Amino acid sequence: MTARFMKILLPLLLGLLCQEPQVQGCPAGCQCNQPQTVFCIARKGTTVPSDVPPDTADLYVFENGITTLDSGSFVGLPALQLLDLSQNQITTLHGGVFQPLANLSNLDLSSNQLQEITNETFRGLRLLERLYLSHNRIHHIQVDAFDTLESLLELKLEDNQLQALPPLHLPRLLLLDLSHNRIPALEAGTFGMSNIESLKLAGLGLRQLDEQLFLGLRNLHELDISENQLEGAPDVLRGLRGLTRLNLAGNARITQLLPEDLQGLANLQVLDLSNLSLQGLPRDFFSRFPRLREVTAARNPFNCVCQLSWFGQWARESRVMLWSSDETRCHFPPKNAGKLLQHLDYADFGCPATTTTATTARPSTPWPTLPLTSLSPAEPSTQAPTTAPSSGEGPGPLSATAPTGSTGPQLKDCLAYTCLNGGTCRLGAWHRLECLCPEGFLGLHCEVKAKRPTLPPPPTRLPARVSRLSIEQVSATSLRVKLKNYTQTKAQLKGIRLTYRNLSGPDKRPVTLSLPATLSDYTVTQLRPNATYSICIGPLGGARGPDAEEACGEARTAPSVRYNHAPVTQTKEGNLPLMIVPALAALLLGVLAAAGAMYCLRRRGARDKGRGQLGAETGPMELGGVKAPLEDTGPKLPEGVGAPSGGSECEVPLMHYAAGNNNRAPAPKPSYF
Repeated sequence: MTARFMKILLPLLLGLLCQEPQVQGCPAGCQCNQPQTVFCIARKGTTVPSDVPPDTADLYVFENGITTLDSGSFVGLPALQLLDLSQNQITTLHGGVFQPLANLSNLDLSSNQLQEITNETFRGLRLLERLYLSHNRIHHIQVDAFDTLESLLELKLEDNQLQALPPLHLPRLLLLDLSHNRIPALEAGTFGMSNIESLKLAGLGLRQLDEQLFLGLRNLHELDISENQLEGAPDVLRGLRGLTRLNLAGNARITQLLPEDLQGLANLQVLDLSNLSLQGLPRDFFSRFPRLREVTAARNPFNCVCQLSWFGQWARESRVMLWSSDETRCHFPPKNAGKLLQHLDYADFGCPATTTTATTARPSTPWPTLPLTSLSPAEPSTQAPTTAPSSGEGPGPLSATAPTGSTGPQLKDCLAYTCLNGGTCRLGAWHRLECLCPEGFLGLHCEVKAKRPTLPPPPTRLPARVSRLSIEQVSATSLRVKLKNYTQTKAQLKGIRLTYRNLSGPDKRPVTLSLPATLSDYTVTQLRPNATYSICIGPLGGARGPDAEEACGEARTAPSVRYNHAPVTQTKEGNLPLMIVPALAALLLGVLAAAGAMYCLRRRGARDKGRGQLGAETGPMELGGVKAPLEDTGPKLPEGVGAPSGGSECEVPLMHYAAGNNNRAPAPKPSYF
């Protein structure tokens, strides 16, 4: 009881000590304790407060239920510099509504219901530096809508419904975020911003990038083109020599990356290659980036054969940080499926001590396009020959050991592998070239006619449908999914598609992972505490028929652990502890009161020195602009923990609140500065 009493009383005591007299003329439902700052947080009202003090510099009116802004909403506020109208229900902005705010530098309209931006919407805001329009329903922007914003440094338009973007001529702009709109193509000349440093184009549906798209962006440091439909690294990337951060994650059509694909990016420091379809990477791929500090390559279907044997040692010995290493696993071949790539040694990749070279050479590709081994259909399963026939006539067996630089058998080799009597060449269950013979024929090449048609026995199946998926609670941020019962019911399962979504939060978009079929269980990590998740598993590769049925289940993560003081118990001495504890609590409250008073006096003194003084303490909702150097010599932290992990910019939120949005994102994204 004493610990709980102190926990409740302490914030009240500090609040009373730090309370300042209410400023006269403060709007109802608002707070005006800080000089020239008005907080109207969660105030219920459909309009902006009309009695805001005329000397107000920062006005926070978010989550108020405001539906309209008229021409007189901001009359009489000539000193206003920051205006936060986020998380309201504003649908329309009439022309010239912000014109009285000639000194406004920061405007946040995110998480409203805006649908259109006209040429008159931001008329008169020549000193505006930051404009946030994310998480709205904007589907149209007129051609000259931003042309008068000659001082603009940041423009955020992510999570809207834009299908096209007018050319942007903003010479001072440093950050542009267009992520998660519906813009399938961007034409050359769209970005007339020579000083831009951060460009975010994630989730637009881009299939390719025009070779002239980034022409003139000589100062570009950060580029995010994740979650698009790119089929390879765009050629336009080769000219971005100042790039320090590149995000290619989520482009599932990218199956191969070569060193020359990112040629010239010598200043690259952070590279994200997660959620692609990479089966491997060339040995010297990362050597092209001498300043590389962070790499993410998780959730790729890596084929852990000899060509990838360098990766484990590189990950352990390199100074480059490999993020999400617990999700950087092998998918093939079966003996390595599910193993952490970082833990494998050279011998684990099946590399031979010596290699033999086949007489008949076949053209090789930089990486095998399918998860194959070097066994051939002509070889006995118990013993393999060590050399290939010297004659080039006929199909002949392949070499038992792949030569250096070889890619192993591929589907294109079936052209030379003759299947007779209508047989079909294919890759067998053990990744060997073989002939699928028609009914009535046998043999390696379907050359033997069977006396009786040989019919394959019907496959033995367990019930095809699994009614419920077994899920165990592991921690506050992870759940373990049992896969063994599902895989036993499926014949020739190539892989598992695992999909999970958060049923408790506002963002219920599914997240899909590709897993090897050999795993008996899988732990889904990075979940939210005390939240209910729906998890489904199904066959990988879009199978049809009974094998396409999914198994689903729901589970809840554990709550966050909170440590409380042990309760006070009585002893043989009677009520002595119960008499001492209140006295100690009173003494402690007195010490805290004195410390709180000194803290409040120091805080008021710092505020009185002036709002614009460098190094002065800022309030919890003030906007600050600090640019960090490209090289970050401090300790590395994962994204989202503490400070950003490094790069060309450091972001500080415009507002520090955790209220939900009326759109898909749970909270506003941090500011560029």
